[in-house]
Parts: sequence; C-alpha cells; structure tokens
Amino acid sequence: MFERMRPTDVPEVTILVDGRPVSARAGDTVAVALLASGIAAFRVNAADGALRGPYCLMGICQECRIGIDGNSAVPACTTQVADGMRVTLGPRPADG
Repeated sequence: MFERMRPTDVPEVTILVDGRPVSARAGDTVAVALLASGIAAFRVNAADGALRGPYCLMGICQECRIGIDGNSAVPACTTQVADGMRVTLGPRPADG
C-alpha cells in the first residue's frame, strides 16, 4: 500500500470524501491524499465490475477520475487538495 516516505512540516488540510473528513497535506494531489488515507479503489468499472484507482499518477490514463466539488470525472492525480474540498468517489462494492 501507499506510504509517505518521511515526516514533513507541511500544514494539514481537511477534505470531505463522501461526507467523511480525511486529512491531507497542503500541496498533495487528491489521489495522494486518498491513497495515504488507505483508499485505493476510487470507483468500479461499469463494464466488468473491476475496481479502478490511480495507475499512471500523471493524468494520462484517466483511471482516477472522481467527483470533486460538484464536477464529475476530474482526474484525482492532477488536482491539488484544498481545505473543505468535497470529493465523491464513484460506485464501489458495498464492502469497498
């Protein structure tokens, strides 16, 4: 799983993921904040039910598209967190 390499003195911000508060570091991308909080599956592929999440982490593959502040299909890997940001994960399995 994803783990941060070293501590930092970067200030923390709080984003809301499906209504739940998640701590992130200022300057993190949404994908990094989610991965660091233990969320690896961002959505389920509608065609085959496969779990989807970040793959390339540079905005090319579009596997990490989620809802951010009311906009759908935003790439989480290229969007920086902001305090109070509202993130909506795509459909996921009930245990997900």
